[in-house]
Amino acid sequence: NLKPGHPIHTLMEEHKMILDFIEKLKEIVKKIEAAKSFDKIYEELEILEHIAEHLVEADKHHQREEEVLFPMLEKFGGTEPPEIMKEEHEELKPKKKELYKIAKEYMEMPYPEFIKKVKELAEYLIKKLPDHIYKEDNILYPMAIQVIPKKEWPEIKKKCDEIGYCCFTPKY
Repeated sequence: NLKPGHPIHTLMEEHKMILDFIEKLKEIVKKIEAAKSFDKIYEELEILEHIAEHLVEADKHHQREEEVLFPMLEKFGGTEPPEIMKEEHEELKPKKKELYKIAKEYMEMPYPEFIKKVKELAEYLIKKLPDHIYKEDNILYPMAIQVIPKKEWPEIKKKCDEIGYCCFTPKY
């Protein structure tokens, strides 16, 4: 029941967008996998690059959590979930960056190697990101709402604004 503009509401809206990118990633990987070479999938390769770019862009989302929300949660007694989420961010970030690099530089490797690597990275992200988001939406964020006093949220919002938002963050 949070209003648009509340930091947790914004984070959750970004999660919806990230999950949408994951669904698109599933579809595009199937199409790329069905092809036998780069020749017939130029549009799909552009879409893959676009998806991967947005997944990397979600680092701003992680940055706001790690630099603003997590320290505030820890200040008011919630230590374990932020630590776990930080570890997961550290595992996810290089995978997203690698997918983006491969999507941009696909012609630098043979098609079988390209598809093998894309599939491996996509499968990891398709499995891990929704699980991570579920934990944040259903454990971390409700805990934050519960333990962080209302008077702290304007300062949290201000610090989030200073860090900035993802290119796909909904505007309010």
